[in-house]
Amino acid sequence: MPKLSLAVSRGAPGERRLVHKIDFFILTFCCLSYFLNYLDRSNLSNAYVSGMKEDLGFEGDQLNQINTCFTVGYVIGQIPSNLILNYVKPRYFFPAMMVVWACLTMLTASARSPQAVMAIRFFQGIAESSTFVGTHYILGSWYTERELGKRSGIFTASGLAGTMIGGFIQSGIYSSLNSRHGLAGWRWLFLVDGLITLPVALYGFLLFPDTPATTAACYLTPAERALAVSRLPPADHASAKTAVFSWAFVRSVLPSWEWWGFVVLWIIAGETESFSSNSLLALYMKNSPTTMYSIKQLNNYPTGVPVVGIVSTLFWATLTDAARGKRYLVGYFIAATGVATSAMVLAAESHNPGTARSETVVFAAYYWAGAVYACQATFFAWANDAMRAREPVFRAVVLAGMNLGSNSVNAWWSILFYGASMAPWFTRGMYAMIAVSVALGVWTAGLVWVSGRAEARSAAAGGDGLHEERESDADVSFREARGYKREQSSV
Repeated sequence: MPKLSLAVSRGAPGERRLVHKIDFFILTFCCLSYFLNYLDRSNLSNAYVSGMKEDLGFEGDQLNQINTCFTVGYVIGQIPSNLILNYVKPRYFFPAMMVVWACLTMLTASARSPQAVMAIRFFQGIAESSTFVGTHYILGSWYTERELGKRSGIFTASGLAGTMIGGFIQSGIYSSLNSRHGLAGWRWLFLVDGLITLPVALYGFLLFPDTPATTAACYLTPAERALAVSRLPPADHASAKTAVFSWAFVRSVLPSWEWWGFVVLWIIAGETESFSSNSLLALYMKNSPTTMYSIKQLNNYPTGVPVVGIVSTLFWATLTDAARGKRYLVGYFIAATGVATSAMVLAAESHNPGTARSETVVFAAYYWAGAVYACQATFFAWANDAMRAREPVFRAVVLAGMNLGSNSVNAWWSILFYGASMAPWFTRGMYAMIAVSVALGVWTAGLVWVSGRAEARSAAAGGDGLHEERESDADVSFREARGYKREQSSV
C-alpha cells in the first residue's frame, strides 16, 4: 500500500505550517461531523436488527421506505445547502445543521411506529445533506491538486469508521442499557448518538476556518490568510454571488461537460455502493438459510465491510495523488469489483445455497464489495481538480448536483433491487450491480476522453483551467468591481 502522508505543495515560505494548521482544524471538524453523520445512518440498520423491527411492528419493505424518506430529504437539501455556503459562513451553517440532526436523532428514540420514523428521517435527510458535498466544496477551496486526494480520502474514511463503530456501539448499548429506565437498547442508541453530536457542533462554531477568502480564524496570521488565497486559482476565491440567480449562470452550468460528466459518473458510481449502503450483509445474516446469528453477531460481523472500505479509500486516495491526479483508475477497479462480487453471490445461490461453503462465499463477496467506497473520495477529488478555474458557485453546484443525482436514483433503486423482503439473495440486485458496474467502466473511459479534449483545447487557447468555456465578460467585470486581480498562483 502506498505510504499515507499528508503531502504539502512546496512553494512560498510558511506554506507547510499553513497546511498543517488547516489540516488540523478543517479535518478534525469535518471528519468528526461525517463520522457522526454515518454513525446515525448505520444505526438505523443496527437498531432494526436489535429489536426495533419487532417493537415498532415493521412489515415488508418499510425499512427501505424509511431510507427512501431520508434520501428524498437528502436530495432536496443538496444544492440549496451548497449555495448557502456562498452566503452564510460555514462555521455557522455546518454546526447549525448538526444541532438540528442531533435533535432529530434523539427524537427517533420516542418513535412508536414506522411511519413516525419515516417523518423524522425525511427532515433528518435535509439537515444531513450539508455535510458530504459541503465538505468536498470546502476541501476544494483550501487544498491544491497534489494535496486534495488524501484529504478527501481521510474525510470519507471517517464516515466509514462511523459505520464500522456503530455496530460495536449498538452491541455495547444493548448489553449495558437494554431495558434501563424502561427503554429498549435500540432507543438508547439514538439518544447517545444525538448527545455526542452536540459538542462537535460547538467546536465547529468556535474554530472552523470558513474559506480562504472569508476566514477570520484567530490561529491564522494575516500572512497565512494571504498565502491561503494565493495558493489556488483566483476563481476559487471570487465571490460571484450574483451569478447564482441569473439565467446566464444556469446556462453556463447545465450544458457544461463538467455537469453532465461528473453528475452521471456519480449516479452510476453511487449505485455500485448498493451492497454496503443497503446493509445487505446484515440482512443476509438476519435471514440466513444456514445459521441463526445472535444480536451481537448481527451488529459486529458487518463491520468488516467498512474496514475494507477504509483501507481501499486510503490506498486509492494516496495512489491517485502520487499518480498526479489520475483519479479515473478507481473507476475501472470498481467496475471489476462490482461484476466479480455479484457473480460470487449468484454462484453461492445457485450451487448448494444452504451450505457453510456458500455462506463463506457470500461473506467474502460482501466484504470485498466494501472496497467500492474508494470512489467517494477519488471521484469528488477528480471533480474538484477539473473545476479549479471555475467560479466557486459553479463548483458548488456541480458537486451538489453529483450527490443530488445519485441519491435521486437511489431513492427508488434500493426499493426496486434491494428491498428487505428480497433477502437473503437479492438476485435481481445482483444483476443490477453487474449492469451498473459495466456502465461505470464505459462512462469512466468516456469522461477521460472528454476531459482530455477539454484540457488540450484549454492549453491550445492559453487557458488556465480544465474546461473549454472561457470566462464570460460578466464574470470578469464582477470580480474587477471587487478588486480581484488575475495573477499566477504560486504552488
